Amino acid sequence: MNTNLLRTLVYIAALCGLYLSTAMLVPAMVDLYYRDDNWSVFTVSAAMVGGISLTAAMATRGPPPAFSKRMGFLLVNVLWAVFSVVGAIPLYFADLDLTFAQALFESISGITTTGSTAISGLDNIAPGILMWRSLLAWLGGIGIVALGLFVLPFLRVGGMSFFKMESSDTGDKPFARLATFTRAFMAVYVGITLACTIAYDFAGMSHFDAINHAFTTVATAGFSTHDVSFAYFDNHAILWISTFFMTVCSLPFSILIVFVIRGRLDALRDPQIFIFLGYLVAFALAGGIYNHLRNGIPLPISLTHSFFNFSSILSTTGYASEDYTLWGPFAVTAAFFATFMGGCSGSTAGGIKAYRFVILFNLIVTGLKKLIYPNAIYSVRYGNQTVDSETQRAIFLFFSAYIFIWVIGSMAMALLGYDFATATSSVITALSNVGPGIGPLIGPVGNFAMMNDPELYVLSLAMLLGRLEVLTMLVLLVPIFWRS
Repeated sequence: MNTNLLRTLVYIAALCGLYLSTAMLVPAMVDLYYRDDNWSVFTVSAAMVGGISLTAAMATRGPPPAFSKRMGFLLVNVLWAVFSVVGAIPLYFADLDLTFAQALFESISGITTTGSTAISGLDNIAPGILMWRSLLAWLGGIGIVALGLFVLPFLRVGGMSFFKMESSDTGDKPFARLATFTRAFMAVYVGITLACTIAYDFAGMSHFDAINHAFTTVATAGFSTHDVSFAYFDNHAILWISTFFMTVCSLPFSILIVFVIRGRLDALRDPQIFIFLGYLVAFALAGGIYNHLRNGIPLPISLTHSFFNFSSILSTTGYASEDYTLWGPFAVTAAFFATFMGGCSGSTAGGIKAYRFVILFNLIVTGLKKLIYPNAIYSVRYGNQTVDSETQRAIFLFFSAYIFIWVIGSMAMALLGYDFATATSSVITALSNVGPGIGPLIGPVGNFAMMNDPELYVLSLAMLLGRLEVLTMLVLLVPIFWRS
């Protein structure tokens, strides 16, 4: 590897470490406020990480090499690896009695906004630890949106370009400079977080719960401060507030920014928005009516829980208001397949994402037409745009790799002793960054605390693969990538 490239990677990773060490002071102050001794864990971790990062940054500072695809792939993987390890440090040294695999799993679950947890007894642990988990998720959400809007489209492995999504006229760029867009994104992201916090607070959450749940709702992360998640509150107003914000944050942030900052209604015409909202409403109505008819639950209550839980699954947030696996086999099957689908490109949501389904459907329709008229020329469309062959190839490659990794991961979990439902659902919920799986162990009322280190490492890798759109990590396994 080029030494200049390696130096740049270390330098940028060190800067990431400095930012995270500064962020550790937030849960330290929270613990000091609540008079909890874990403040020292975050303070010492911040000093240790900050010292090492500062030394590394000073030693590797210099002019960066020209940006390239190879550098982009390496940079993304290095940054997320550093984020994962550094985020795990205070969790490992806290009084939670976690193994390093559990601490790393918790950290990766946060930064990938998955929401799975390997910690039991959330109601009784230090407030600073709860805040650190939520803060990791919130910061991870910022990185995910930036990744989906700018980095992955450049690498041609995922996401949809902001400028291409925003307008059918790619020459009509709504923001002349990247810095302007970045400021607008941060304003919208922070604004939605504040609005969500205030709404939760007014609906009956404590101030601490409102802040933590707003962080993980906007990041579609699903970390809760209570073992039973939103069932703890038993408040339908809170469920509808969460449903609204989970849905909004599953939409492309580029579209939200154009709509909020510029007031352009036409920005909401992106085909993936209609597809995502369509299958969300379909799943929620079917689940609610099914629960009403099968179990005799009053329809308004049934629909409230159905919209909340399916919004949680499809936005890949991972909250739960009750054990929806008890509604019946249809609900279990619907929840399982909803785990694959995900939200929109350029959002904090994970999964396969709606825009890929739009393009894949048009590819199938075009292929069927070609069977009838072999010599005809048909273009694959996404809204008013023509999808180029490279994007089509990337989508097929993504789907193939996604299913292949799910199968291999499920086989690995089965070899480690888990039943079919647990093995298959644990891998797909990690790969799609959803959170809960199917079954009593990892279902909506369970967690991953009973799993051993080997399976936690498998699922941690699956979470990273899913969040980095699979191909971004797999490309590192190709020998030609490392050749000069």
